Parts: sequence; C-alpha cells; structure tokens
Amino acid sequence: MESYRFQPGETPVLISLPHVGTDLPREIAVGMTDLAHQVPDTDWHLDRLYNFAPALGAGFLAATQSRYVIDLNRDPSRNGLSVGRGFTELCPTGTADDLPLYLDGCQPDAVEVRRRITTYWHPYHRQLQAELAALKDRFGVAVLLDAHSARTAGDTQPHGPSDFNLVTADDTSASPHLSRRLFNVLACTDNFTSLFDPRSAGGYIARHYGRPEDNIHVVQLEINQGTYMDETSPFRYRSDLAASVRPVLERFVSALVEWSWDHAEGRRQRVAYY
Repeated sequence: MESYRFQPGETPVLISLPHVGTDLPREIAVGMTDLAHQVPDTDWHLDRLYNFAPALGAGFLAATQSRYVIDLNRDPSRNGLSVGRGFTELCPTGTADDLPLYLDGCQPDAVEVRRRITTYWHPYHRQLQAELAALKDRFGVAVLLDAHSARTAGDTQPHGPSDFNLVTADDTSASPHLSRRLFNVLACTDNFTSLFDPRSAGGYIARHYGRPEDNIHVVQLEINQGTYMDETSPFRYRSDLAASVRPVLERFVSALVEWSWDHAEGRRQRVAYY
C-alpha cells in the first residue's frame, strides 16, 4: 500500500497533509493499545475541508499512514533514533495527552524506527521534494501550504485557543510579503481568531523546505478542530460548522495561488513522461 496520495496541480501551489492518514499496518497495530487504534491525534477531515483546492489549481500530497506509525513532520536525525519524548518522537510512543500508544515491551526500537523511515518517511519526502523542484522548474516559484489541525484542548496559547495559527518558522520559511498577505486574509475574517507564528518555529517541513531566497516558500496553517468537527470520538465532520470555515480557506488558498502567479517566471509547462 502506498504511504501517500498525490494529485498534481496546475499552479505553483502544493498542499501537504502529513497528518491526515489513519492507516496502521497490521504488524505495527498488533502491539498498540486500543486507544492507539482510534488514532485520536489525526488531523481529521482536512482532505475533505480542502477539497475545493484542486479546482483552484493546487496540487495535493496526503499521507495515508497514521502519524503514530511515523511523524512525517519530524526530523529523522541521529541515524533514525527517536528524538524527543512521547508525542514529540519521530515514531511516537505516547498521545498528545501523554497516554501510551504501545503495549508493554512493544515500543519501536532503533532498528524499527529506521525501518519506518525507509518504508514510510522517505517515500513521502521524496515525492514532496520532487514536486517542489518540478514546480520551481516549471514556474520559477514553488509555494507549499503545510496543512494541519489541532484540538481545542491541545492549544496552549496564553490567551486561549486560536482558530487559525499561521506559522512561517519565525518568518524565515516564506516571503514576508506572502505571509503578511495571508495573515490579512485570516485577520480580516469575522467570527474567527488568528495568530501569526504564535508559539513555535513550525515543524520540520516548514523549516526544512522553506527557502524563500531560492523562490521556494512554505507556510504552515493550523486550524482549530472545534471549528469544523466534533473533537471527541468518532470525530464526526460537521458540515454545519465547516460551512463557515471553508470560505475562509478558499480565500486563503486563492491568495496563495494569486501570489504565486504574480511571482511566476513565465508560464512554462511541465514535461510529461509516460
């Protein structure tokens, strides 16, 4: 089974969904807790929430495997050894609420972590890197939206949870002109709150791939799950709530596309290989 789904677009914009997957391979799931099988820390329904984006010309890259298998937004450093603790590890051993994901004695060791890097992490990132390079070659510019969501209870902002968090690795992963334009889209929205680079420098994808000096721009957008879904199991998508959120996201992605065309170098075409 592929570890990702990819749909190319027709603009310089690509949307990455590294935490939307829910699959747990049988050989991994057998050693996991019942809670882990519910994959509660998934970025639920983001592919559905953004399903308007292909009509705007944006490409899609979405993980199929759960972030509990391996976190595609973590750095596979130290020769594949897990970095951090619990939920912050490359291969998490705990949930965001610090509850165990594995039965006693079944936690992945260094050999298993390296196997998962080879099997799941590298294929996703090879595709991501290749598509950004293809967009840069075709248009002269590549723009990546790294899309995420977070539970209301997991938002630790000092002034309470924000509905939209725009993250640009401390203003280094994208042109400030782009990030300010995007934040204006969020800040001018009624009924929703927004923050810019609120509490962290962003995940691995934003920090690693964002090279605005080379015309590769990455922004990370985190959406409060309470704005579009039920945050408790079975994590139901709420069309009534999403109806208010989707227009904001459409304006956001439209601004990405418009900015990317403004900074494209001609309308060069991708070469198709069959």
